[in-house]
Amino acid sequence: MSNLMSTYLRLPVTFIKGEGVWLWDDRGDCYLDALSGIAVCGLGHSHPELTKALCEQVGMLIHTSNLYHIEKQELLAEKLVALSGMDKVFFCNSGAEANEAAIKLARLHGHNRGIELPTIIVMERSFHGRTMATLTATGNRKAQAGFEPLLAGFVRVPYDNLDAVAQIADSNKHVVAVLVETYQGEGGVNFPQINYLQGLRQLCDQHNWLLMLDEVQCGIGRTGKWFAFQHSDIMPDVMTLAKGLGSGVPIGACIAKSDAGDVFKPGNHASTFGGNPLACTAALTTLNVIEKDQLMQNAVQIGSFIQDRFREKLANWLDVIQIRGQGLMLGIELPVSGSELVKEALKHRLLINVTSEKVVRLLPALVMNQAEAEQVVDTASEIIGKFLANQTENVLTRNKSGPSN
Repeated sequence: MSNLMSTYLRLPVTFIKGEGVWLWDDRGDCYLDALSGIAVCGLGHSHPELTKALCEQVGMLIHTSNLYHIEKQELLAEKLVALSGMDKVFFCNSGAEANEAAIKLARLHGHNRGIELPTIIVMERSFHGRTMATLTATGNRKAQAGFEPLLAGFVRVPYDNLDAVAQIADSNKHVVAVLVETYQGEGGVNFPQINYLQGLRQLCDQHNWLLMLDEVQCGIGRTGKWFAFQHSDIMPDVMTLAKGLGSGVPIGACIAKSDAGDVFKPGNHASTFGGNPLACTAALTTLNVIEKDQLMQNAVQIGSFIQDRFREKLANWLDVIQIRGQGLMLGIELPVSGSELVKEALKHRLLINVTSEKVVRLLPALVMNQAEAEQVVDTASEIIGKFLANQTENVLTRNKSGPSN
């Protein structure tokens, strides 16, 4: 590890093999994976159909470049357009790149309309990536610190607050788009009110803005629909995807509707590796397996089971915690920082995550079954319960030992 830049606080484990929702480390110990590579491995690990398709593609062709037609890329674009109801796709390698493409598209769209300083409305607590543009769009000062000066052309409002967006419309004539995570992941597994997306769609239509949805984490069946916006009766102008699209093979996509899909012209934007035959094979196989094996239905059933079981197991703590989720995008918000729970879960051979300091985040593979889900809940609820009990005991101890009046 001494030759790697210190960009990660890595946990003390090295995984060498996986199957389904299980991982094995280099000592032979088995772990239950409730994070799936941060919403990436939707088919679980080493899915046989994905493995077969990738091996066959590697044996034929990995990469040519976008100087030429790529059959698998065209098939994948056709599939994504059919599933989303949108029109045009640009392929890249990651969620950050997909969001970068969306930002560039919005700016070019604005310039084409004669707007000299095209501005994008973004949200507090959001996360869109770590390139300079996506970092600026991200609503996390901790992630931005040290990388100033950030870019101009963004204005920030609270998430799930339509009034704040409307106020910007009244005061800023340079706005060309709204960029928002349909459901926030890194910001704490946050879900907006039912009318939020409809309200944003109305404001965008009223002011001729683009509605751009970041579905990098919540897309590709995770919430029980192909795309989270499909839980609402709206259609975005632009949508970004990555993570679960390639089941671990890097691929991102920026998808656009109608006129927005025609903004880019040859030479405006590009990607060397984006949409190569290997990545597109991974994505096509992923989509086909999700569809064939009804994994979105499974996400709804298992996600509901997990939430119900957590409410049973943590019933004594429901006055201080909040359990929320949609499909297999789940969060348990604690009253205090719970970062230590990640290492504690690792000791119990369970992989979880804590985001926004206080939210235990679960993003299991879409293939998880009920027995595996029950094991996740049993282990996690025991750890969380002991943690909350210790926190309460510590508070009582401090109160008793404090100075008397």
